[in-house]
Amino acid sequence: MRLSNKLFVTLRDDPGDAEIPSHQLLLRAGYIRRIGSGVYAYLPLMWRVLQKVSQIVREEMNATGAEECLLPQLQPAELWKDSGRWDTYTKAEGIMFSLIDRREQQLGLGPTHEEVITTVARDMIRSYRQLPLHLYQIQTKFRDEIRPRFGLMRSREFIMKDGYSFHTDEESLKKTYQDMYQAYSNMLRRAGLAFRAVEADSGAIGGSGSTEFMVLADAGEDEVLYTEDGKYAANVEKAVSLPAEAETSPFTRFEKRETPGTESIEKVCKFLKCSPTHIIKNILYQAVYDSGLTVLVLVNIRGDQEVNEVKFQNELTKLACQFGAKTVVSISVPTNEIIASWSTKSLPLGYIAPDLDDDYIAGSKQVHSQFVRLVDKTAVELKNFVTGANESGSHVVGANWCEQFKLPELVVDIRKARVGDRSLHDPSQTLKTARGIEVGHIFQLGTKYSEAMGATYINEQGEKKPLIMGCYGVGVSRLAQSAVEQSYDKDGIIWPVAIAPYHSIITIPNIKDAQQIEVAEKLYTELNKAGVETLLDDRDERAGVKFKDADLIGIPFRIVTGRAIANGKVEVVKRANRESQQIAIEEVVNTLQQWLK
Repeated sequence: MRLSNKLFVTLRDDPGDAEIPSHQLLLRAGYIRRIGSGVYAYLPLMWRVLQKVSQIVREEMNATGAEECLLPQLQPAELWKDSGRWDTYTKAEGIMFSLIDRREQQLGLGPTHEEVITTVARDMIRSYRQLPLHLYQIQTKFRDEIRPRFGLMRSREFIMKDGYSFHTDEESLKKTYQDMYQAYSNMLRRAGLAFRAVEADSGAIGGSGSTEFMVLADAGEDEVLYTEDGKYAANVEKAVSLPAEAETSPFTRFEKRETPGTESIEKVCKFLKCSPTHIIKNILYQAVYDSGLTVLVLVNIRGDQEVNEVKFQNELTKLACQFGAKTVVSISVPTNEIIASWSTKSLPLGYIAPDLDDDYIAGSKQVHSQFVRLVDKTAVELKNFVTGANESGSHVVGANWCEQFKLPELVVDIRKARVGDRSLHDPSQTLKTARGIEVGHIFQLGTKYSEAMGATYINEQGEKKPLIMGCYGVGVSRLAQSAVEQSYDKDGIIWPVAIAPYHSIITIPNIKDAQQIEVAEKLYTELNKAGVETLLDDRDERAGVKFKDADLIGIPFRIVTGRAIANGKVEVVKRANRESQQIAIEEVVNTLQQWLK
């Protein structure tokens, strides 16, 4: 391709609405163009990158025996209501675009395709002889992000590979899950990316287990906690660990003490001259279920620890059926105004004890009449602890479970793991941190969707059984931008060779020099014929402008037909390390072929 007749426009300055380097560079280099909030046009250079990423994905998926298909983007609401996720995606998370057609039927633009594929399986799979089955697609998805940002990282329309497998048993599912683990690792290695596979939360997709594939980058939205021995890595939402040991309490007998003006852990510690590890803090939350019922939740956790909101939501979701619900719509710390709407008397905020009385809750059809009480494991282990006294300006010290306070029945792990914590598999290993961009996620779904939607098969004994499912996603457009976020410098993008839009670019410093043009045209023809995808910068621009553009767009190898041609050579520059060398014209094709290998 000749740049003189290509849609090629670059910018010298960073666009004002681009927040991270990869977003800035893709806009400046003419790879993408913003059309609306979270909506981008993929211009020719970007489309070549996306095709290469898609081809790597396709080859690795096909190698596992999966079959490619294409599923509809427009999906009937009934399918999502059958699975129980319509309210989750349109109300709780609010990420599905929904619409009403001229027949007054409710539809959604697919953010994912579990419901559609389960419908296909329900209608077409009859016998165990048809299993296992694995289908995948590369398709545009739609998600109504509250705050679209970072370009293709969090856009409202994006390209994704999603695959779904169907099995007769867990053993078969786990085999495919491991196949996908290997295939995804292969994809990222072939794309030239540094990555880490981490344990993850399944979120609204659901299922028993999942793994995220994170491209490591400083601008990553996700925090990864890992151990240096390579035996543990998890998204911070999922990570588990051993907290620092609690210090021995200085309080040996139970008593109530006046502690005025100590509504925070820091103030309590200063006033009582104790450590946060001596304290049990009691946090009040308000959870709203999709049944419309509001439930007040009291969480007990060690004073130096924080609640992991994802783990917390998962625990509350487990309780949904008790409240005639399927899922949690929202969780928040209630404001004083909201508290006043359901409480019978003033709450001793900042001084709440684990045994806060249910009488504080006024009877109502909208509000559950009792507190749901959860105690984190870090709080269970404390002896002679400090906590609120249910009286403003007072705490108790030297308290113990089963003596002064009844231990809640629901003992859970909802603390947020953090850097410096000890690892469960080896307490001598402490957790380190890295930032990552999630580009892939694989799930063991089990029977969540098949049971909800009636997707069954007949086993060898003639019994009807629900299909066991797996789900496997890769963000194709997100992966492409994450490559830029991982590899760039002050002058522009540094594409990995495998997914670069072109392998090389020939720059003609002076288009009025007939010899420079002749050598450039010869190399351009020979390189492309030899499979080295090559751009020809034959624009009537200054050499400096061309060099800057070549650096900006990040083509791996730049060939310059400059003064060296007088000696039968051209200058070849490697974009990754700026290494420059002069190579004989007749050796250029062979040299680049070897480098590409």
